[in-house]
This record gives sequence, C-alpha cells and structure tokens, in this order.
Amino acid sequence: MLSQIAIKNYRIFQDFGLTFNTDVNILVGDNATGKSTIIEAIGLAMTGRLHGRPLAQALSPYLFNQATVNAYLSALRSGGEAPPPEIVIDLFFAKSDETDLNRLRGRNNVLKEDAPGVRVRVSLNRDYLPEYEEFVQDPESVRTVPTEYYEVEWLDFGGNRITSRSIPATSSLIDASTIHLQSGVDYYLDGILQSHLKPEERIRLARAYRTLREEFSNDPSIVTINEKLRGAPSEVSDKQLTLGIDVSQKSRWENGIVPHLDDLPYQYVGKGEQSNLKILLSLNKDAEESHVVLVEEPENHLSFTNLGKLLRKVGDRCVDKQVFITTHSSFVLNKLGLQRLVLLGGESPIDFNSLPVDTREFFRKLSGYDTLRLVLARKAILVEGPSDELVVQRAYLDAHGRLPIEDGVDVIDTGGLSFKRWLDIAVLLENTEVTVVTDNDGEDAETVRARYESYTTSDRIRICVGDDTGYPTLEPQLVKANGLARMNEIFGRSGHTTEEKLAKYMKRNKTTCALAIFSTEQPVVMPEYIRDAVA
Repeated sequence: MLSQIAIKNYRIFQDFGLTFNTDVNILVGDNATGKSTIIEAIGLAMTGRLHGRPLAQALSPYLFNQATVNAYLSALRSGGEAPPPEIVIDLFFAKSDETDLNRLRGRNNVLKEDAPGVRVRVSLNRDYLPEYEEFVQDPESVRTVPTEYYEVEWLDFGGNRITSRSIPATSSLIDASTIHLQSGVDYYLDGILQSHLKPEERIRLARAYRTLREEFSNDPSIVTINEKLRGAPSEVSDKQLTLGIDVSQKSRWENGIVPHLDDLPYQYVGKGEQSNLKILLSLNKDAEESHVVLVEEPENHLSFTNLGKLLRKVGDRCVDKQVFITTHSSFVLNKLGLQRLVLLGGESPIDFNSLPVDTREFFRKLSGYDTLRLVLARKAILVEGPSDELVVQRAYLDAHGRLPIEDGVDVIDTGGLSFKRWLDIAVLLENTEVTVVTDNDGEDAETVRARYESYTTSDRIRICVGDDTGYPTLEPQLVKANGLARMNEIFGRSGHTTEEKLAKYMKRNKTTCALAIFSTEQPVVMPEYIRDAVA
C-alpha cells in the first residue's frame, strides 16, 4: 500500500504532504484545491505518464506551481539568485519485507526517510547549462520556466533510474468523463459472450452475421442501384463500380455488433447509464489487477439511488485494494465513511480519523444528510429545520443587503438532528466559523449553552439562543419582537386575537409562515439571538 506523498512545485502545490489511509481515501475540497492533482500525481509517480504520454513528452511550463514561477521570474529580473524551479513528486510505499519493494528503498526523498518509494523529478538538464545561462542573460525575455532545457527523471528512493517494471504495484485511473468505449464489442460484451456462448454458438453467430452482410447485395433495391452504377462513366478507373458490404477478416462480427441496453444502442442511452457502465467496465477490466484504484467523481450524472448501487459495486470490486476517490457528493462521503475524508484547501490537509465512531456510523446510516456543505463552508449557520433556515436567510438579507450564500455563508438545515453530530465535524474544521441557532425550549439560555461547552472552547463556534424562557421557540419569539398586528398582516390573517393563538398557528404551519416572512416586503424585526447569529 501507499503510505504518503510529498509534492513540490507541481501545479497548485508548492510544498505539500499527505499521509494516506490504507483502504479508502476520500479527497474533498472546493474547486481548484488540488483533488484531481493528487490523483494525477499518484498516477504519474506510479507510471511515469501524464494523460497517457511519458512525462518528458507532455512537459509544459504550466505544470510548475505559479507562485514558484513568479518568484523565479522576479528574482531573475531583480538580479538576485534565481535557481531554476524543480518539480518533485515523492510517493512512499508502506514499509514491508517484500524483496521487490525493498529494491526501491533509500533516502532519496524530501523527508530523507529510509523507506521504499519512487520519485519523479523535473529539473534543469546540466548538459544544457551553457545554453540556459545564455538564455537568462536577458531576464526580460524569460516569460516562464524554459522547459526546453529540462529533463525528467524517474527514480527509486535509492537514486536509481526505474521503469514501469521496477514497481511491484499497479494503479488504474477511472474517470467516466475520459473513458471512450468503441462501437464494436468492448470488454464487457466480449466477457459476457465468452462466459455464456459455447464455441459452436459463436461460430453460428459469426456465420449468421456473414450471411446477413452477403445478402445485402442480393436485395432487389441494391441490385437495381448496382446495375445503374455499372453503366456510369468513371474518370478514375476502367473497372465497374458497385456497392457491397465488406465481408473480409477486418470486418468480423466483433467489430459490427454493439451492446444494447433495453433495446437501445449504448451511445443512445442516458448519460447517467453511460457513466455508470463506464465506471463498472473500468473496474472489471483495469482494477482487477491493480493494487491502487483512482476514481474521479463517481457521482457525475447519477441519481441518488443509482449512486448508492454504484458505491456498493465499487466496494465489492475493490476489496483489499487502496482506493482514492475525489467527490463533491455528501452521499459518497457519508456512505464510504467520514473518517476516510481528507479535506483540501487550507495550509495543510485535514483528516477526520479522530471523528467519534458513533458520529461516523450515524451519518453512514443516514447518508442523505448534506455534511459536505459544512465541510466545504468557510462560514456556516446550523439551524433546526427549513422554517428556521428561511427566517435566518431573511435576517441576513435585512442585515447585509444580500443572501448569505452570496457572501459564502451556508445556512444548513440539520433536519432536527442533534447539533452535536454536526459540531463533532465542525471542531475539526480549522478555518470554518460555525454558528448554531437553537430554541431554548423553556430552559435558561446558559443551561443550553453549557450543553455545548466542549465545542465552544474556540471562538470559531458560537451558540445563539433566546434568553426569555417564556418564549421557548422561534415562533413566539417572532411574535414578541413584531407584535400581533404586524404578524397578522404579514400572514394576511386577522383572526388571531392573542399572541398564543398566533404562535400556535405558526407552529402548525411552520414552513408556510416562514416563507411568508422571507417573502414579505414589510420590515420584520428579528429576535436578538437571530440578529447575533447573522451579524
């Protein structure tokens, strides 16, 4: 198994390290935080190839970290010391007694650790040093890294050059957006035919296909067309022109028969079904012999139900393999286990191995909850239900003139669950501010806050709760803040003559009333604890 990776100056990563789980690694982060880059770097270190081509052929200045490039150009132009940038990817294997792995052992890695592993290094080729030095004499002409003078080295940690045969582990990349299935018999269909058809049945299929093609020429309409073509003058040949179907060896039945799903050719079924089939085909074909399986965003085009089926099949086919998955799906995250999550985007990656076991199991069993919204948020407000969410959205709009999501603030309906489950996640998010908006339910506000004191040791997590125990929930708090007449007017009603009657109506029609509050053009006075939450 792979134990860790160190990356220097490759794409978004200037100096990056990540320790792996031995089974499943779920890479999560906002756009452009490096999820796909990690997958790419692992594949590059294990194969020496980038997008199917040797790295030396695919080398580009744009593979270098942009901050490193800018520092290099600035140093050149200021006359300071400007060593040419290098890319280094060190992939560490778990220590083992296996002889094949120990051949890769050494200290030629950024950690100077005695371990088995492989290194990809892109650096200035010393054979071209005179040409390079002449080129940089005019710093203004240097626009980026001059990769024409660079070389690619693929080494083990002993410093020895290696080939793909040197590495005793293999990897497979599964990305439905880049898999292209041929129109002929692919791996999947061929496997089915091999398993279910006897040799004599395959012969009969080939003979029937050949007969079908030969009979094309005997069709009356084709005979008429060919007679007409025979009499047509030709400027390129003296021979007669006719139309027919190729029945030679290169046009065997395997190249002409296409898979159909419910009587539709594969290329005409929906994108979701195609994506599902592509991933499963790759798992069957590529992952069977691979030790490391890299999967890019398996949720693309798939419904909630089909995604669940796909994840079960991925799990069944990847037993005893190390799996890396990038995703933006909370369902994928919850189903495969929050403890396997690696969050990218901060100064260093955050893992969730310390998440309490009961919280992991809770979200795995109730995998529909949108935990990923909290994980990816820079600032989040947790509320008990959809009516609270609408009221908080309106409060934020009144306070700031725009909806919270426009400022990167995510108001998350926890579905009436215990806030503690969500706060177990929040305490691990070093850069995320989290506010809980909760009812006092007739209890003293300090008693409610004390319930969460183990989470509020940091200023990042706040508990906002109403102080008046006579107004235990949001509905009476709103009536108290706005008065009976205004609330009746907002709801377009006049029959509620007491605050108690109006509060009961609001509780029976929570979402309807919350939507009216969110939509009204009248000013709405928010309870103090709501104003504190959106401040």
